[in-house]
Amino acid sequence: MPAPLVECVPNFSEGCNGGTIGAILSAIRAVPGVRLLDSSGDRDHNRTVVTIAGSPEVVAQAAFAAIARAADRIDLRLHKGVHPRIGATDVVPFVPIREVTIEDCIALARALGRRVGGELGLPVYLYGEAAARPDRKILSAIRRGEYEGLVAAIGTDPARAPDFGPARLGSAGATAIGARNPLIAFNIYLKTDNLGTSREIARRIRASSGGLPALQAMGVMAGGRAQVSMNMLDFTRTPVPRAYGAVRAEAASLGTEIDCSELIGLIPRAACRDWSAADVRLENFSESRILEVRLRQVGLIED
Repeated sequence: MPAPLVECVPNFSEGCNGGTIGAILSAIRAVPGVRLLDSSGDRDHNRTVVTIAGSPEVVAQAAFAAIARAADRIDLRLHKGVHPRIGATDVVPFVPIREVTIEDCIALARALGRRVGGELGLPVYLYGEAAARPDRKILSAIRRGEYEGLVAAIGTDPARAPDFGPARLGSAGATAIGARNPLIAFNIYLKTDNLGTSREIARRIRASSGGLPALQAMGVMAGGRAQVSMNMLDFTRTPVPRAYGAVRAEAASLGTEIDCSELIGLIPRAACRDWSAADVRLENFSESRILEVRLRQVGLIED
């Protein structure tokens, strides 16, 4: 039987300081047996998304090491970026890959959360499938008010008390740790610098507004262009081409069009069927952005 394999995709609130990003990646690489699959980020979001994989125990240790290093290096009191965030290590999801169930990932998330709260003294919120409360299953509910809003609320509002760690916020903020199935982070740039246009498109297409199922979206400015930033929570319900087509149609109705798109992190092979990078104007895409290809390249799966 193949060895258990889990993926973890921690998001760090740093996309500008190469020294800090390098230090976090070094902390991950120092854990024997872990494989660093990808690191993606940008200055406007001021965020770096890292993908690691390996055995459950090894990946959990690497995640802890990265959280500790980020807490030492990132000061949320000074952080500015267009992406919502509550902590230096903003979110840490575990994703099952092989011989691992979502229940196993829930157990990993809760164990890591307890360790981070106890040993590092950071507030931890459990989210996704690992959420201990139904109102915390959706990440945006935990991020409400972001770091600045949570500073005051965490110690005064019982509804904002963390699942682990102290009910106070320091310079490293809080961390959301959870379990989920594969997610695709997909951004579309528009041929306009009108932020209101991207926000309106995001409002129309996201699931919470009655748009596409299992799709989260927000409008931001990135690289001087309006961007529709999306998280596709279930690509079987809303595939990449469908999200792209919805943005294209809404953009046309508002008098603009799509410039290009980008992928943040990796994408499962099953989500790449029946369309090409050219179909969705996806820039800088290669086979190495496919999860299974990267797992093979680093020796975690065989042909």
